[in-house]
Amino acid sequence: MSLVKEPSLHTVDALEDIDAVVCLLTEDQRPLEGGAGYVDWRLCGALSRAIVSGFFKGSPGEKLLVPSDGRLPAPLIFAVGLGRLGSVTTLGLEHALNESVVMLQKAKAEHIAIAVPPLPQLDVVGVGGVLARALVSKWKDGRVVVVGDPALEATGAGSVSR
Repeated sequence: MSLVKEPSLHTVDALEDIDAVVCLLTEDQRPLEGGAGYVDWRLCGALSRAIVSGFFKGSPGEKLLVPSDGRLPAPLIFAVGLGRLGSVTTLGLEHALNESVVMLQKAKAEHIAIAVPPLPQLDVVGVGGVLARALVSKWKDGRVVVVGDPALEATGAGSVSR
């Protein structure tokens, strides 16, 4: 089963039975927005500190694992870079999601949440299609929660897993 949830503290606090959360981050959305901002809040700014220190920039292909240390129901938090906000394309988003799937499979995550940032330059239908394509064939048995724009539900992202 798959769900699309609006980003909020309540949403991230309610991610019960989720093995891992993937926060898709751009290089220049500061402060962190959407679900990633709420995850960062619960992690007492761990994602922001990694960014400010230069350890993680949000560049395409960049990945970071941050343990939740019990601050969130999910034990594993991954940050995945998308590049500069204005240059994120549906192809780049799909590539980041495909890399995330490989990473999550290696981590043996079964039930996951994906925090999708606001991407105003991309059509919500295109983003939903990318989520469905990148995850539907790869996440057959597990649950996927998409933390992002509720409009994604009507685009196919709401049927990300079976």
